[in-house]
Amino acid sequence: MHLAYPAVLAALLFCTGLYGVLARRNAILVLMSVELMLNAVNLNLVAFDVWLRDTLHSGQALTLFTIAIAAAEIGIGLAIVLAVHRNRGSSDVDRLRDTAETDAAETLPVDEPDETHGTEDQATAPAGKAKKAEATA
Repeated sequence: MHLAYPAVLAALLFCTGLYGVLARRNAILVLMSVELMLNAVNLNLVAFDVWLRDTLHSGQALTLFTIAIAAAEIGIGLAIVLAVHRNRGSSDVDRLRDTAETDAAETLPVDEPDETHGTEDQATAPAGKAKKAEATA
């Protein structure tokens, strides 16, 4: 068998996974796309191992390590996604990024109190602390 067939299939799988990581908003779908990219790499490792006729089968051994690391990564990733979903109510990646930016903006100190920042900073500080306390509870 030619090396081009599994290499093209791996490239298609990798591109599909890359599109899923860049275009999806759901964190679980992003994790599934990362797994698809890792499987494309595993396919390349095994294909090149067979093509090079390695007597130690280094590509296949590295593939087993990659599968083990991918299983651990997906376990930790799902645990994080479930914890975030429990606290925030959504696993939407864009919404979580926006929430993190607004929390950081609320906790920044203002050096000079002027007309716009003096009253807003005092009014939004308890709201920011209440949001953080709610997220950690």
